[in-house]
Amino acid sequence: MTAPTPAAPPTRPGADAPPTADTPAPGPAATSASPTPTALWRRFRGPLLAVAVLLAAGLVLATLTSGGDHGRLDPRSPDAQGARALAELLADHGVTTRTVTTTDEAVAAAAPGTTLVVATPGLLTEGQQAALKTAMDLSGGRTVLLAPGPAAVAALTPGVRAVPATTTDTDLAPDCPLPAAVSAGRARTGGGWTYRTTLPAATGCYPQDGRPTLLTLPGRAVPGTPAGRTPHPDTVLLGSPAALLNEHLDEQGNASLALQLLGTRPHVTWYLPTLADPSAAAADERRSFGDLIPAGWSWALLQLFVAAALAAAWRAHRLGPLVTERLPVAVRASEATEGRARLYRRANARDRAAAVLRAATRERLAALLGVPPAAAHDPASLLPALATRLTRTPGTAGTAAGAPQGTPVPDDLTAHPPTLLFGPPPTTDAALVALTDHLDALEREVRSS
Repeated sequence: MTAPTPAAPPTRPGADAPPTADTPAPGPAATSASPTPTALWRRFRGPLLAVAVLLAAGLVLATLTSGGDHGRLDPRSPDAQGARALAELLADHGVTTRTVTTTDEAVAAAAPGTTLVVATPGLLTEGQQAALKTAMDLSGGRTVLLAPGPAAVAALTPGVRAVPATTTDTDLAPDCPLPAAVSAGRARTGGGWTYRTTLPAATGCYPQDGRPTLLTLPGRAVPGTPAGRTPHPDTVLLGSPAALLNEHLDEQGNASLALQLLGTRPHVTWYLPTLADPSAAAADERRSFGDLIPAGWSWALLQLFVAAALAAAWRAHRLGPLVTERLPVAVRASEATEGRARLYRRANARDRAAAVLRAATRERLAALLGVPPAAAHDPASLLPALATRLTRTPGTAGTAAGAPQGTPVPDDLTAHPPTLLFGPPPTTDAALVALTDHLDALEREVRSS
């Protein structure tokens, strides 16, 4: 008894006849996985907004700080952070001011009748500091160091230590017998560096945290110095240069203190160290890459290495069984199937596609025929069971049950399942589509029997 033929299923894409000359070949269909402009905007609008905010912040900061430190402590600059007002005040008292930017010029200008002002001693290299120290000892004049830090103090004024101030007070009282400080009164000398020394005859003024912010070191005779070059050379350390700036010069006793510290000699040489100084460049060229790395960075690198090793060990060692977690998105089975099919088609992998189709059909047929899953891919076990379930008689030609009209099938399904289920791979796309139809027809025949 032959089972009734069910209605023909809807035609699947790819199972139709090849396009004729009048029918254009369909192009690749768009899938739901194709990103749309709206989806791309939603995905990247966060990073783009963050980049835009960073760029805007950078522009604002660059605008606000474009002239922040320009001309700081420069006696030629009229800016708030400049020192042009002090230079004009000195000029009114007959003191000339000359600005230099190299160590060689500063060393050459050191003389008994000159006050050498070093604006930022911390920018000097070891070689520059050594040359400047020699000039200070042999000049016979006065040297004023503005806000020298620990390194500069150790090189230029041995026996003195620099300690940063811990309080925020800026306007301090003299509290010392130095005539210049006593006559000036309160001045803006706090908030920077404080100094500690055991040198004899050193005078400290304007104390903060129990340490002076203004320290004067009297001159001393240097062995081998010509007699005419040692008329009381002295050094002044000023922990904060705020009292010399244009914006604070007219406050309290700042002008008086600055005039008495810098106006004791007829000439002032104002040294503004710069990185463009040839002597600084030559010193940097002689230094190796290791010399440019601060000493504390070695410990920091060691700690980072240990942290990286611990993180690697933590991530490489699993502390328990695998835990399943939900996927961030759900992928439809149709999309996964279509994506894999497109990959097969791009690689011309008809053999792999046919192998996947045949393997899936064999597994479904084994479940229908009662064949163990382990024997689903064994021809000796699957084909005899399949032959007992087929209702067609050998030699009958036509269309397999459930197959679309016009789909050719083998004359004897009892003899040809070995070719369908275990045969060679198709060589063309049309043969692959035909194989798919035949496999579907064979499975429908078994289901309907």
